[in-house]
Amino acid sequence: MNVFTKIIAERLAIPDGQVENTLKLLDEGCTIPFISRYRKERTGGLNEVQVAAISEWNDRLKEMARRKETIISTITEQGNMTDELKRRIDECWDATVLEDIYLPYRPKRRTRASIAREQGLEPLAKLLLRQREQNPERAAERFVGGDVKNAEQALKGAQDIIAEQVSEDERSRAVVRQAFRRGAVISSKAVKAKRDSDEARKYSDYFDWSEPLRRCTSHRLLAMRRGEREGILRVSISIDEEACLAQLCRHYVHGRGPCQKLVEEAVDDGFHRLLCPSIENEFAGKSKERADDEAIEVFRENLRQLLLAPPLGQRRVLAIDPGFRTGCKVVCLDEQGSLLHHTAIFPHPPQRYRMQAKIEVERLVDDYDIEAIAIGNGTASRETSEFVGELEFSHDVKTFVVSEDGASIYSASQTARDEFPDEDVTVRGAVSIGRRLMDPLAELVKIDAKNIGVGQYQHDVDQTKLRHSLDQTVELSVNSVGVDLNTASQQLLTYVSGLG
Repeated sequence: MNVFTKIIAERLAIPDGQVENTLKLLDEGCTIPFISRYRKERTGGLNEVQVAAISEWNDRLKEMARRKETIISTITEQGNMTDELKRRIDECWDATVLEDIYLPYRPKRRTRASIAREQGLEPLAKLLLRQREQNPERAAERFVGGDVKNAEQALKGAQDIIAEQVSEDERSRAVVRQAFRRGAVISSKAVKAKRDSDEARKYSDYFDWSEPLRRCTSHRLLAMRRGEREGILRVSISIDEEACLAQLCRHYVHGRGPCQKLVEEAVDDGFHRLLCPSIENEFAGKSKERADDEAIEVFRENLRQLLLAPPLGQRRVLAIDPGFRTGCKVVCLDEQGSLLHHTAIFPHPPQRYRMQAKIEVERLVDDYDIEAIAIGNGTASRETSEFVGELEFSHDVKTFVVSEDGASIYSASQTARDEFPDEDVTVRGAVSIGRRLMDPLAELVKIDAKNIGVGQYQHDVDQTKLRHSLDQTVELSVNSVGVDLNTASQQLLTYVSGLG
C-alpha cells in the first residue's frame, strides 16, 4: 500500500482496499461516472461523490509530491541538505508544515537581515540570543567596519537577523497560526474617498463590519473581498497581538538585562513586521479558499438542479424571447427541436402592436399544432406572460417560463452558427429557450457552465476550480440520465463516459 492510499483512506474514512482499487482505475484513465457505475465490484460500491473525492485528494497529493521534489532540489543545490531535513520533508504531507520547513531556505529578495549577514553581523545576533553578554554595546564594537559605521548600527543589524529568524521559526509560526485559528477577527472599513460614491452603496453593510473569521459565511467574505478589489473597502484579519507577542517573548527572552531588552525588541519587530502579516496573508488565502469551496458547492448544486430539471419531452413548442423596443422573437419547433418557423411580434411599448401580435401567435399555435409555449425569463418576461395569458387557442396549450441565462452566449457561439448558419443571433437564442423546455440537459451542455448563471459570486471564486467542478457536474449528470444515441448532439456525446 503506497502513502497516497494510506493518507486518502484516513482523510476520507474509506477502507484502504477500496481507495487503492479506485486509484488504480483512475490511473488507467477511467472516468468518475464510469468507475462509480460500472466498476462497483472493484471499488466496493463507492458512489460518484466518494470517487470524485478520492480523485481530488490524489491530484492534491501529486501536486505536493512535485512541490517536495522542487524543495529538495533547491536545498540540495544550496548545500544545506541534511539527512534529518530530508527525512522531515519526505514524511511531511501537510502543505502548511512543508512550507514552514522550507521557509528558511527559500530564495528570497534582499532583506534587512540578509544585508546584515553580508556585513558579518550573524555572530553578533547569535551572541545576543544567548543573552549572557552584560555589555552588548562593547561587544558590538568588534563588528564596526566597512558599511557598519558604529556599534548602534551593528546592534540594529543583529536585531534584524533575529527578527527574521523569529518570523521563519516553525514554533513561532505555529504559535501565531494557532492564535489566528482560535481568535482571528475579519474587519472591513469603507475607504473614505469612495464611501459616498454610487458604486459603494451596495457595500454599505460592510462599511464598519467585524466578526470572528471562523463564523464568516462564504457570501459575506466574497462580498468583502470584491469590495476590497474594487477599492471601496479595506479588509483586514487581526488577533490579540499583545497575548501572542507575550507568548513569543516567553520563548525567546530569558531574564532581564541589556541583551534581553534587545532580543525583546527584535522579537517585537519580527512579529509585527514579518510574522503577523505573513500568517494574516496565509489565513486570508485559506479563508478565501474555504469560501470558494462553499460557494462552488452551491453553484454545483444549482447547476445540477438545472440540468436535471424534468424535461417536457418531445412536444411541439413555440418559444418567445421577450423584449420591449426590439420586440419579441418567436420560433416554432417540432418534436425533435428542429426550427419550423420564426418571426417577431411587438405587443409591448413603444410599438404596442398588441392585436397584430395576438392574431399572429394564435395562428402559429394552430398552424404548427403547438403543445406548449416557452417564455424566456429576461427583460419583458412578466409582460409577455400576461400577454400570452390573454390569448385564446383552439386546443390546450401549456405555458412555461424558462431561464434564459447563457442563451445570448450560446446564440453567438460556433456551435449555434454551425446549427443555424443562416439565422441571426435572436433566432438562435429563442430556439435555445424552447429546447431548454423540451430537454434542459441536452441544451444546456452546449453552453459553458459558467455562463448559465449558477450563483451570485461565481466570478469571484477560483475560476480553475469552478470550471473543473462544473464540468464534473455536467459529466455526472449526463451519465446519470443517459442519452439517446440517435438524437444526441455532439456536445452531449462528449460527456458520455467512453465516448468523449
